[in-house]
Amino acid sequence: MKFFRQIFLAIKYFWLPIILTSATALILTACNPANFKSAAAQVPQLVSAILSDPKTFNYPLSQESPNVFPLIYEGLTTENSITGKIEPSLAEYWEISDDKLRFVFTLRQGLKWSDGQPLTADDVIFTFNDIYFNEAIPTDARDVLRIGESRALPKVRKIDAQRIEFTNPEPFAPFLETLELPILPAHTLERFVKTKDQEGKPIFLSKWGVDTPLDQIIVNGPYKLERYDTSQRVVFRRNPYYWRKGTKGESQPYIERIVWQIVESTDTSLLQFRSGGLDTVGVSPDYFSLLKVQEDQGNFKIFNGGPATGTTFILFNLNKGKRNGKPLVDPVKSRWFNTVEFRQAVAYAIDRQTMINNTFRGLGKPQNSPISVQSPYYLSPEEGLKVYNYNTQKAKELLLKSGFKYNDKNQLIDAQGNRVRFSLLTNAGNKIREAIGSQIKQDLSKIGIQVDFTPLAWNTYTDKLSNSLNWEVSMLGLTGGLEPNGGANVWSPEGGLHMFNQKPQAGQKPIEGWEVAPWEAETAKLYIQGARELDPAKRKEIYAETQRISQENLPFIYLVNPLSMSAVRNRFEGIQYSAIGGAFWNIHEIKITD
Repeated sequence: MKFFRQIFLAIKYFWLPIILTSATALILTACNPANFKSAAAQVPQLVSAILSDPKTFNYPLSQESPNVFPLIYEGLTTENSITGKIEPSLAEYWEISDDKLRFVFTLRQGLKWSDGQPLTADDVIFTFNDIYFNEAIPTDARDVLRIGESRALPKVRKIDAQRIEFTNPEPFAPFLETLELPILPAHTLERFVKTKDQEGKPIFLSKWGVDTPLDQIIVNGPYKLERYDTSQRVVFRRNPYYWRKGTKGESQPYIERIVWQIVESTDTSLLQFRSGGLDTVGVSPDYFSLLKVQEDQGNFKIFNGGPATGTTFILFNLNKGKRNGKPLVDPVKSRWFNTVEFRQAVAYAIDRQTMINNTFRGLGKPQNSPISVQSPYYLSPEEGLKVYNYNTQKAKELLLKSGFKYNDKNQLIDAQGNRVRFSLLTNAGNKIREAIGSQIKQDLSKIGIQVDFTPLAWNTYTDKLSNSLNWEVSMLGLTGGLEPNGGANVWSPEGGLHMFNQKPQAGQKPIEGWEVAPWEAETAKLYIQGARELDPAKRKEIYAETQRISQENLPFIYLVNPLSMSAVRNRFEGIQYSAIGGAFWNIHEIKITD
């Protein structure tokens, strides 16, 4: 099971789907933190810190990271964060037909939900047929389950109480990875899916919000929700019905309780760690030198997993649509943003090496691809991937070529005389992103562009990106992984995270005049081909072409790939650190030795 995947202070849930990351989650633990006193303080516990409240306890409706779901749910399969291999989880084993279309999964014996009810094939059938495949429920999970040009979904049927059959319409290489998706409880959720509100929508859409009594949230993972105090903490308690056992048959996990403290800033968390109240912290570049000299004194070790698997980028709102007759983006600015030479000029004008030297303290490399460097499908610059090394002269040449010019104050104006100025949004509270935004503002001023840099609260920010669609330029991050098809919800024009040209999702207000550029359609087609192809070498070339298209058209301007690092007190036993999973991906095996 993946838990606390540390992607430059970010957390990823499972493999699917790729999700938004605020890059502000810190992994912090303590056995007896001063700010959380309890009569049960002597039980083994892990205290983590995040910078924002959870938005929902309803997995299919979640898009943000961090979220609670790594701790409370599991799927049929899981990925080993050391080997990268797909392993059994709720399914004990599976059989695959010779034509690679039919998969039969056999559940483990004796599986139970956190309320003691049996977990059976009925839950699996309900999860896929009634939730993930239900068009009335807007979920990114559906994007990564769609297969081929027809975007067909697998056929799922129950064989008996322990066995489930999935039949795909054509070969689908990442199918086993997709089944990391959580299995949900039919006995508590089915009535919410079948009952409709006055608008004819399932009342499921309004259930299991963060105001739900936590004893009603039924789970199958190692932990269950015990307490949520808004803007203060989320508390998890060990699930007594969790299926995993230790080598001697003892129940897992070993850590009884997990507490997420909701803190205001990364600086506050660092101070708590340095004072000895916390047992681990994600190490950002600005903390590394300070912490490295304190390893022996502080009785901790800094783990370095190499390059992080996530991405950080800026993106322009390329959406040409209107809502209620009003353009989502000012038509003047939309013309700029939809000019590829303009986007390329901005890429050349961003000094990423200075960003690495200053903001990242040398602990990072330029990022050029949407695919994680650990993936066998990653295309490197040495293999021919286009890069945008800092070059203000090249940037100005591209701008002049595409009809822009400079006034007597050396300010960039378009052909109609409009000054080039736009807002750049990101999430507030993260020093790294705020430093990046400040540098981008300064860098672009050198080519005559005025940037209004505005960090926003995370929930306000994501509402603009995914709901109102009212924004100009944004800085954001996405979680990554080994399998490129995890990004299907980003690169499909219909996808829930096709954020640079977002189509409204189910239940959202429609927009008129939404267009898909030819390169967008081609990228989506290639992702379909890549998922269909079973030969790894041929898959690599297909995904190589998607990366070439991305770097030529720049829907995302990638910035810096930092190192994945975490400091962990020596009292934690069983740490198997990796960039893919972080320090606590195997939380069920971790013990506290004192």
